[in-house]
Amino acid sequence: MLFREIIGQSEIQHQLIQTVKENRIPHAQLFTGPEGSGKLPLAIAYAQYINCSNKQEEDACGECPSCKKIRQLAHPDLHFVFPVKKASESKPETSDDYISSWREELLENAYISPRRWYRRLNLENKQGIIPASESNSILHKLNFKSYEAEYKIMIIWLPERMHPSTANKLLKLIEEPPPKTLFLLVSENADMLLPTILSRTRKIRVPAIDDQSMQQAITTQFSLGEDKAREVTHLAKGNYLRAIHFIQTDEEAQTNFERFVSLMRMAYKKDVVGLLNWTEETAPIGRENLKSFLHYSARMIRENFMMNLQLDQIVYLTEEEKNFSSKFSQFIHSKNAGKIYEELNRAYRDIQMNAHAKTILLDLSVQMIKLLRA
Repeated sequence: MLFREIIGQSEIQHQLIQTVKENRIPHAQLFTGPEGSGKLPLAIAYAQYINCSNKQEEDACGECPSCKKIRQLAHPDLHFVFPVKKASESKPETSDDYISSWREELLENAYISPRRWYRRLNLENKQGIIPASESNSILHKLNFKSYEAEYKIMIIWLPERMHPSTANKLLKLIEEPPPKTLFLLVSENADMLLPTILSRTRKIRVPAIDDQSMQQAITTQFSLGEDKAREVTHLAKGNYLRAIHFIQTDEEAQTNFERFVSLMRMAYKKDVVGLLNWTEETAPIGRENLKSFLHYSARMIRENFMMNLQLDQIVYLTEEEKNFSSKFSQFIHSKNAGKIYEELNRAYRDIQMNAHAKTILLDLSVQMIKLLRA
């Protein structure tokens, strides 16, 4: 991937390029930032630039053998580690077992989300893990000299999903790295990493994509009219994956909206039987779908609070959402908005930590009854 193919992030690109030009490449770097900002594409483009044999002033050449192989994610000195299915002890699995699927996903869209990857692995009710067996694979790959390039580069996507034993072995490698070896960690939730790993990496905080770059990119890629591109950019709030979501509105978006409306209406009416039925229907949809719903709900609470405050210029809603919110927003105010938002985020974190879905949703329903009447 070339830097010029990344949406926005010109300042981050410049900083990364300068580390190469000045020959001060940190051996362990951590890319963090909001979803859809381009953290993984930046890491891949950086790896390509580092090992390009004919570097240009602001990008890799794209034509040398190294560039061509990295573009296909098949360079022998570029290694990937990412969450996979949790396998039995008798059949340990590593990223190498899924590398073909991984390449296909990234070549289709390098702005990958955990949810999309877990769907590819058929993990609707679970989350992936970087298992203990991965640690031996990492050691094996990095103990050899590079095959062709100057640097061996290992990109670890979602390092927060590492098994403790893998995290501890990675820490030792970061503390005493093999010669000419670079670690590029790309995290969606860096707070879940070992503090010792955090303290030994250079942090690269990737911001949300700026509106101008986003609008230009989606206008070109999806042949959108100016008004539609502006609306999608406004709704996406710097998240390219969200922009695609709004462009390709699907069943899932409608389902999340309908679940949210049902929850809020029944909670306001104190319809306990209805909420019990809603919980029974919603709990089995899978952890990634539940996380999507809770994330969507938190967004809706935020937008309704802004609407209640009559801050329409920073309200990000579709027409259908606006129609519902025109009446619902009066119930989301300064006394309860923060608490509702907090409850939804707590439920999200609990789901992420594999807590019992039905218990979480029941508790959430009870809290919504209390808070909507506050």
